[in-house]
Amino acid sequence: MSVQQTDATQRGEQILAVFEAAFGRLLAADPAAFRVKFRKMAASAFAFYRGTAGLFYADLEREQNAGPYLDERTGRVWIHGDLHAENFGTYMDSQGRLIFNVNDFDEAYVGPFTWDLKRFAASVALIGYTKALSDDQITDLVRTYAAAYRERIHALATGAKNDEVPPFTLDTAEGPLLGALRSARSLTRFGLLESMTEIRDFERRFAADGTSVDLDAATRYKVLAAFDGYLETLPEASLTRPDSYRVKDVVGRRGIGIGSAGLPSYNILLEGNSDALENDVVIYMKQAQTPAVSRHITDSAVRDYFQHEGHRTVISQRALQAHADPWLGWTELDGTGQLVAEVSPYAVDLDWSDIDEVEEIAAVVADLGRATATMHSAADDESGHSLVPFSTERAIDAAIAGDEDNFGDLLVDFAHSYGARARADHQIFVDLFRNGRIPGL
Repeated sequence: MSVQQTDATQRGEQILAVFEAAFGRLLAADPAAFRVKFRKMAASAFAFYRGTAGLFYADLEREQNAGPYLDERTGRVWIHGDLHAENFGTYMDSQGRLIFNVNDFDEAYVGPFTWDLKRFAASVALIGYTKALSDDQITDLVRTYAAAYRERIHALATGAKNDEVPPFTLDTAEGPLLGALRSARSLTRFGLLESMTEIRDFERRFAADGTSVDLDAATRYKVLAAFDGYLETLPEASLTRPDSYRVKDVVGRRGIGIGSAGLPSYNILLEGNSDALENDVVIYMKQAQTPAVSRHITDSAVRDYFQHEGHRTVISQRALQAHADPWLGWTELDGTGQLVAEVSPYAVDLDWSDIDEVEEIAAVVADLGRATATMHSAADDESGHSLVPFSTERAIDAAIAGDEDNFGDLLVDFAHSYGARARADHQIFVDLFRNGRIPGL
């Protein structure tokens, strides 16, 4: 066996060990869901990277509270946890504005701010590779992201007001970000309801399709009891019309994404803000997952801050996302933390398939750098949560200022090295999967 084959074999064992730690229990409970998940991950190195945050953080563990730009404050800020180039999109905030920003906070936790930046930078390298960009072009893109992040963090740290650093909206966004917002604006709640429900006996109910599962009486009772618990976690501003929360129907869900394979999930149909059938609201309740970052953060004060993973997900999202979904809350079902949020008709993810010209990619990457900085600065002593009791933007700004020249180099070097690592890992994973080497499948 060659040295290369030996290295691949050893890396394969590392990948399998991480999979067992991250997915073992869920895979044993629902192997069919993981076969679907792994088929999707096999499609490309980027899809594999998206589905393996646990492997990424296992590789980064040695950097915890060490390395450039990390100290007792910048190593302990609220981070997204799975920040890659496709985890951005649109949402309707609690003030009725369409916003383009970071989305999907299932992996959010408290840790080193550079972990978010490195995860994003490596994703840029992977996307650049799929678009046949040269290493020099990928380097320029990562430097563009680093510079935009640095510029925005500095502006926020030195007192820029919100009107000077506006969110990405229909009035301020450009290019593909504006395109996503316009697509979201063309969508309607009625269109979402038409795709998921039907009217029977003058009332709206969930339609029978391949993604919904009827519940037995006992399960339905438990879900409704958990729903009652969820109502207690909503802010008072969300409870202005009690009839909005009258439950019309409940079903189980199938077919959720790469990151949620095997997690029990339910859809609940509610009355909404009026008696009109077109204003009904669909929310989902799903078992919250253990974030990959948390396995590599040993601070007990962070771990003890959260009641369970549902509570952790919601508190993290509310901290990181200004004016979050007014339906966002948490509950427990069978003693396990649940995340509850709206199935939004206005959610459109950033689509990279038609973003091909280097200049356009660079403009998008710069905007995502600004969005990342705004997210990091939101969750601190002014966010209403006591876990991070200092100004994150000032802490990060000061840390970068201590070694300004090498900030971009850090992300560039990591992007190239880990991008290559992820491409090699993807091939190892495909060989493991197709040869029946993943236990439980």
